[in-house]
Amino acid sequence: MSTPPRVSIQTDDFDLAIEVASLRAQDGRVGAVCSFVGTVRDRSVGEAAKTAPGSILSMELEHYPGMTEKSIEAMIDAAHQRFDIIGARVIHRVGLLQPLDQIVMVAVSSAHRGESFAACEFLMDYLKTQAPFWKKEQTLEGARWVDARVSDDAALAKWGIAASNG
Repeated sequence: MSTPPRVSIQTDDFDLAIEVASLRAQDGRVGAVCSFVGTVRDRSVGEAAKTAPGSILSMELEHYPGMTEKSIEAMIDAAHQRFDIIGARVIHRVGLLQPLDQIVMVAVSSAHRGESFAACEFLMDYLKTQAPFWKKEQTLEGARWVDARVSDDAALAKWGIAASNG
């Protein structure tokens, strides 16, 4: 069985159980796996939270091939330097997605749960603000590009990293 890449940018959906099993891969050192799966909401958040349920009809994600993967690989390298983890896997979908579709997965393996939890949160916070993705929501009022949120920048700042999206 070949080792899957640490980063996948894809249009196809993913299966969390398969990804976690692959990350564990019969490795006796693994005592913990922490995962996060993000899904497309049917409404906006933040200032636009006044929108009614069902106001987001779809979301389209674009990326810069090669640059995006390199950026996420660097994030995983940073997680390995900060935390005692064994492995990490990030999948991010691109293209046209519908509400309830899975959009992102971060999974981390380690000997102990604390390192997995922390590294998973670190990677998600980093990914949310630093990965070169562009998101456009199709709403009842038309299409709009999604801006970075202040709360995402604050989440990254708790790791001592300033957001570079501004």
